[in-house]
Amino acid sequence: MPIHLPEPIQAYFDADKDNGKALADCFTEQGIVIDEKHTYNGRAAIERWRAEATAKYEYTSEPFDVTEQDRQIIVTSRLQGNFPGSPIHIRYRFVLENNKIASLEITP
Repeated sequence: MPIHLPEPIQAYFDADKDNGKALADCFTEQGIVIDEKHTYNGRAAIERWRAEATAKYEYTSEPFDVTEQDRQIIVTSRLQGNFPGSPIHIRYRFVLENNKIASLEITP
């Protein structure tokens, strides 16, 4: 069953299928991504993070649940690809600001 995601988050998952520039543009100028205990600050760093991830792995992400807690929108997604342990369920914790992503934390 398809789920309804807020526009900036849907844009993030759509851009994740294409390129890092489009994905970075989903964030505020000072946007933050925390992934695998690393923090990426700003669109340029986010674009590099995305490029490095796609250079290492091919994957698809299928969001299947969305909840809201405090100011966070938590999306659970099935991540499948050529990485150890695939497939896995990942939680994406988004904070939105002015119709952009202000922060994203990705956790297993």
